[in-house]
Amino acid sequence: MLGIGGNVGDVVRRFEHLFWYFKHSRFVQICKSAPIVKNPPFGYLEQADFYNSLLLVETRLSPRALLRYVLHVEKIFGRKRLFKDAPRTLDIDIIFYENIDMQTKELTLPHPHWQDRASVLIPLGCLK
Repeated sequence: MLGIGGNVGDVVRRFEHLFWYFKHSRFVQICKSAPIVKNPPFGYLEQADFYNSLLLVETRLSPRALLRYVLHVEKIFGRKRLFKDAPRTLDIDIIFYENIDMQTKELTLPHPHWQDRASVLIPLGCLK
């Protein structure tokens, strides 16, 4: 399951372009999507609210390969990593990957603190 978010520019339109991009991807297929919700920022608070959603996807990529792929997709969609919790055009997080628990320098699964974030819990409730 992927969490998507953003708060720079026309995020809803960017999500539409992301859905089209994934629809034509040979690496990720969207099975279900949750409604888009608007949430206040956390961490760095001096920024616009975020739009968030969840995508239930199928992939043959390993968790690490999926991480590399979504980081690449973020760059395609204009993501710049200026500082921690900075405003962003697109953020794609791997929330869950099957029932895998892992903790490496690059990737922790399930995503840390997912259970504390309305940006995950509200859309997740809509997918069940």
